Amino acid sequence: MTVFQRAPHGNIGILLGIGFAAAFTALIWTLSPLLADLPKHPDTGYEWYYWRTFAPTDMTRLLSWGPYLLHQVAIWGLIWFAQTRGARYTDKLQWFNVAALGANAAFSALHLLQTHTVYAGLADDASIFLSQGSVILLLVMVLILENERRGVFFGKRFPFGATARETVKRYHGYVFSWAAIFTFWYHPMEGTQGHLIGFFYMFLLMAQSSLFFNRAHLNRLWTGFLEVLVLFHGTLVAVQQGGQLWAMFLFGFGFIFIATQMHGLGWPRWALWATFALFVVSATLYYGLNDLRRADEIVRIPAIEYALAILLAGLIALVGLIARGVRRLAGAGAPAAAR
Repeated sequence: MTVFQRAPHGNIGILLGIGFAAAFTALIWTLSPLLADLPKHPDTGYEWYYWRTFAPTDMTRLLSWGPYLLHQVAIWGLIWFAQTRGARYTDKLQWFNVAALGANAAFSALHLLQTHTVYAGLADDASIFLSQGSVILLLVMVLILENERRGVFFGKRFPFGATARETVKRYHGYVFSWAAIFTFWYHPMEGTQGHLIGFFYMFLLMAQSSLFFNRAHLNRLWTGFLEVLVLFHGTLVAVQQGGQLWAMFLFGFGFIFIATQMHGLGWPRWALWATFALFVVSATLYYGLNDLRRADEIVRIPAIEYALAILLAGLIALVGLIARGVRRLAGAGAPAAAR
C-alpha cells in the first residue's frame, strides 16, 4: 500500500504537516541570526546544555512552562475526548484532528515568539536527559506496539504479553504527544543544524499525533519514515559535535532498521536481503578501515532499546498483576449485600 492509496483526507493532514514542518523550519533558520548575540553559560559538566536563558527569572519560567502546559493539556484533552466519545477510525479528517493540527501550529508560532522575546525553554529547569529520555521512551513503546505486526528481531515476535500490548495501544497517544511536546518546548528555536533537524522532526511527530482515529495515522510507510528519521537526526547532531560518535548513531539505529523496522514496510524479500547486505558491507568497510575495536558500537543502541522494551513490558505486566490482585482483595472484602 502506498502512502496515498487510503485515507485521502488524512493524507492532506500528512502533506500539511510536512509542508508546515519545512516552512516553519526555514523560518526558524531565517530568524536565527537575531539570537546570535545572546549570552550563554559555559560548560558545567555532563548535564550541561548550552542554549539556556542566561539569567532565568520567575517571569521567564512562567512564559516557558505556561505555554508548554497549555499546549500539552490541549492535545491530551482532544485525545481523551475522542477516546471517551467512541471515535472510530475513518478516512476523513474529523473535527478533533483539525483542532489538534491547528493547536500545534498556533503553539509553534507562540514558541517562536517566546524564543525571540524571553528565549526561555524548559531547559532552564529540566535535565537534558529528561528530554532525550522522552524520545527513547517513544521509540521503545513503538517496539511493543508494532510487535504483533512486524516482530522485533528479523520478523520474530517478542513475548511482551497481551497486557503490555493493550496498555501501550490504549495510552500511547498520551505518551507520544508528551514526548514530542515536552521536547519541542525544551529547546529554544535556534538555527543550528541540530536544532533545525530536531524541530523538523518534532513538527512531523506532532502532525502524526494530530491524526488520531484517522487511517493515515496507521500508514506504515509514513510511520516507518517517522521512526527512521531518528537515525538521521542522531547522526547529523553527532557530526555537528565533531569526533567519531556519529558512527554509533548511524550504525546503531541502522541495525534497528535492518533488524526490526524494515520488516513492517511490506518490501519484497530481495529488497530486504539487499538492504541487509548493504548495511553489512558498509559497517565492515567503516570499522575495518578505522578501528575494529569500536565495532561494538553497532549493537550498543539496539541492545539498550530492546532491553528497555522488555523491561517496560515487564513493568506494565507487573502493575497489571498488582492491580488485579487489589481488585480481587477489594471484592473479597466487600459486604455480601454489596456484591
